[in-house]
Amino acid sequence: MDLPAHRFLEGLGIPHQRLSFPSDTEKGAAGVARALGYEPGQMVKTLIFETGAAERVLVMLGGDKNGISGHLKRAIGSRNIKLAGPDTVKEVTGYEIGSIPPFHWQTAGFRSFLDACLMDEELLGVGAGVWGEEILLTPQDLVTAVGAIVVNLTDKSKDVFSPSPADP
Repeated sequence: MDLPAHRFLEGLGIPHQRLSFPSDTEKGAAGVARALGYEPGQMVKTLIFETGAAERVLVMLGGDKNGISGHLKRAIGSRNIKLAGPDTVKEVTGYEIGSIPPFHWQTAGFRSFLDACLMDEELLGVGAGVWGEEILLTPQDLVTAVGAIVVNLTDKSKDVFSPSPADP
Protein backbone atom coordinates (compact mmCIF):
# COMPACT_ATOMS: atom_id res chain seq x y z
CA MET A 1 0.00 0.00 0.00
CA ASP A 2 1.40 3.37 -1.03
CA LEU A 3 0.19 6.16 1.26
CA PRO A 4 0.82 9.93 1.43
CA ALA A 5 2.96 9.44 4.56
CA HIS A 6 5.21 7.01 2.66
CA ARG A 7 5.57 9.40 -0.28
CA PHE A 8 6.38 12.28 2.09
CA LEU A 9 9.24 10.36 3.72
CA GLU A 10 10.53 9.18 0.34
CA GLY A 11 10.46 12.76 -0.93
CA LEU A 12 12.68 13.79 1.99
CA GLY A 13 14.97 10.80 1.48
CA ILE A 14 14.20 9.52 4.99
CA PRO A 15 14.72 5.75 5.35
CA HIS A 16 11.77 3.88 6.83
CA GLN A 17 10.14 0.47 6.91
CA ARG A 18 6.54 -0.23 5.99
CA LEU A 19 4.88 -2.82 8.20
CA SER A 20 1.37 -4.22 8.22
CA PHE A 21 -0.62 -5.77 11.04
CA PRO A 22 -4.08 -7.39 11.07
CA SER A 23 -6.90 -4.85 10.91
CA ASP A 24 -8.66 -6.64 13.78
CA THR A 25 -5.72 -5.84 16.11
CA GLU A 26 -6.79 -4.28 19.40
CA LYS A 27 -6.77 -0.48 19.07
CA GLY A 28 -3.95 1.39 20.77
CA ALA A 29 -0.18 1.35 20.91
CA ALA A 30 0.00 -1.79 23.07
CA GLY A 31 -2.05 -3.79 20.56
CA VAL A 32 0.07 -2.59 17.63
CA ALA A 33 3.28 -3.35 19.55
CA ARG A 34 2.12 -6.90 20.30
CA ALA A 35 1.08 -7.47 16.69
CA LEU A 36 4.43 -6.27 15.35
CA GLY A 37 6.70 -7.70 18.06
CA TYR A 38 7.87 -4.41 19.55
CA GLU A 39 7.57 -2.76 22.96
CA PRO A 40 4.61 -0.41 23.58
CA GLY A 41 7.06 2.42 24.33
CA GLN A 42 8.31 2.22 20.75
CA MET A 43 4.86 2.85 19.27
CA VAL A 44 4.19 6.58 19.14
CA LYS A 45 0.88 8.08 20.21
CA THR A 46 0.06 11.03 17.97
CA LEU A 47 -2.10 13.46 19.97
CA ILE A 48 -3.55 16.82 19.00
CA PHE A 49 -3.98 19.43 21.72
CA GLU A 50 -5.78 22.75 21.53
CA THR A 51 -4.80 25.88 23.45
CA GLY A 52 -7.01 28.65 24.74
CA ALA A 53 -5.58 30.81 21.94
CA ALA A 54 -7.06 28.36 19.38
CA GLU A 55 -3.65 26.96 18.43
CA ARG A 56 -3.47 23.26 17.69
CA VAL A 57 -0.25 21.35 18.36
CA LEU A 58 0.97 17.80 17.86
CA VAL A 59 2.27 15.90 20.89
CA MET A 60 4.05 12.57 20.41
CA LEU A 61 4.44 10.20 23.36
CA GLY A 62 5.49 6.59 23.72
CA GLY A 63 2.55 4.21 23.74
CA ASP A 64 3.23 3.28 27.36
CA LYS A 65 3.45 6.90 28.61
CA ASN A 66 1.10 9.67 29.68
CA GLY A 67 2.07 13.31 29.48
CA ILE A 68 2.43 15.30 32.69
CA SER A 69 -0.07 18.14 32.50
CA GLY A 70 2.31 20.78 33.89
CA HIS A 71 5.07 19.69 31.51
CA LEU A 72 2.70 19.81 28.53
CA LYS A 73 1.49 23.29 29.51
CA ARG A 74 5.04 24.58 29.97
CA ALA A 75 6.29 23.11 26.67
CA ILE A 76 3.31 24.44 24.72
CA GLY A 77 3.41 27.76 26.56
CA SER A 78 -0.24 27.85 27.59
CA ARG A 79 -2.01 27.12 30.85
CA ASN A 80 -5.20 26.41 28.96
CA ILE A 81 -4.77 23.21 26.92
CA LYS A 82 -7.05 20.29 26.18
CA LEU A 83 -6.94 17.15 24.12
CA ALA A 84 -8.72 17.79 20.84
CA GLY A 85 -11.90 15.89 20.09
CA PRO A 86 -12.34 13.54 17.11
CA ASP A 87 -13.90 16.19 14.83
CA THR A 88 -11.08 18.66 15.49
CA VAL A 89 -8.44 15.95 14.96
CA LYS A 90 -10.00 15.06 11.59
CA GLU A 91 -10.21 18.76 10.62
CA VAL A 92 -6.57 19.42 11.58
CA THR A 93 -4.89 16.25 10.30
CA GLY A 94 -7.28 14.86 7.71
CA TYR A 95 -7.20 11.54 9.57
CA GLU A 96 -9.40 9.66 12.00
CA ILE A 97 -8.02 8.95 15.46
CA GLY A 98 -6.21 5.61 15.49
CA SER A 99 -3.54 5.81 12.79
CA ILE A 100 -2.57 9.45 12.36
CA PRO A 101 0.82 9.92 10.72
CA PRO A 102 2.79 12.60 12.55
CA PHE A 103 3.93 14.27 9.32
CA HIS A 104 2.93 15.54 5.88
CA TRP A 105 -0.32 17.30 6.89
CA GLN A 106 1.05 20.22 8.95
CA THR A 107 0.76 23.78 7.71
CA ALA A 108 3.66 26.24 8.01
CA GLY A 109 4.25 27.22 11.63
CA PHE A 110 2.45 24.19 13.08
CA ARG A 111 4.28 23.16 16.26
CA SER A 112 5.05 19.54 17.10
CA PHE A 113 6.53 18.17 20.33
CA LEU A 114 8.26 14.81 20.84
CA ASP A 115 8.80 13.35 24.30
CA ALA A 116 12.55 13.18 24.96
CA CYS A 117 12.48 9.57 26.19
CA LEU A 118 11.59 8.45 22.65
CA MET A 119 15.07 9.52 21.56
CA ASP A 120 16.45 6.55 23.55
CA GLU A 121 14.69 3.99 21.35
CA GLU A 122 16.40 2.30 18.40
CA LEU A 123 13.26 2.41 16.25
CA LEU A 124 9.84 4.02 16.58
CA GLY A 125 6.53 3.04 15.03
CA VAL A 126 4.09 5.67 13.79
CA GLY A 127 0.73 5.41 12.11
CA ALA A 128 0.74 5.48 8.32
CA GLY A 129 -2.78 6.88 8.02
CA VAL A 130 -4.68 3.61 7.65
CA TRP A 131 -5.35 1.19 10.51
CA GLY A 132 -3.22 -1.90 9.89
CA GLU A 133 -0.30 0.04 8.41
CA GLU A 134 2.67 1.26 10.46
CA ILE A 135 5.91 3.06 9.61
CA LEU A 136 9.16 2.32 11.45
CA LEU A 137 11.95 4.88 11.54
CA THR A 138 14.67 6.12 13.85
CA PRO A 139 13.87 8.79 16.44
CA GLN A 140 16.17 11.29 14.72
CA ASP A 141 14.50 10.66 11.37
CA LEU A 142 11.11 11.22 13.02
CA VAL A 143 12.31 14.55 14.45
CA THR A 144 13.57 15.54 10.99
CA ALA A 145 10.35 14.50 9.23
CA VAL A 146 8.12 16.34 11.69
CA GLY A 147 10.34 19.27 12.58
CA ALA A 148 9.63 18.32 16.18
CA ILE A 149 10.74 20.11 19.32
CA VAL A 150 12.19 17.48 21.69
CA VAL A 151 11.12 18.12 25.30
CA ASN A 152 10.57 16.10 28.46
CA LEU A 153 6.83 15.48 28.76
CA THR A 154 6.72 12.34 30.92
CA ASP A 155 9.54 12.31 33.52
CA LYS A 156 8.59 14.17 36.73
CA SER A 157 12.21 14.14 37.91
CA LYS A 158 13.44 16.26 34.98
CA ASP A 159 12.68 19.73 33.73
CA VAL A 160 10.66 20.11 30.54
CA PHE A 161 13.60 21.63 28.71
CA SER A 162 16.33 19.36 30.16
CA PRO A 163 19.12 18.78 27.68
CA SER A 164 19.18 15.26 26.36
CA PRO A 165 22.27 13.11 26.98
CA ALA A 166 23.20 13.59 23.31
CA ASP A 167 23.41 17.38 23.76
CA PRO A 168 26.85 18.81 24.64
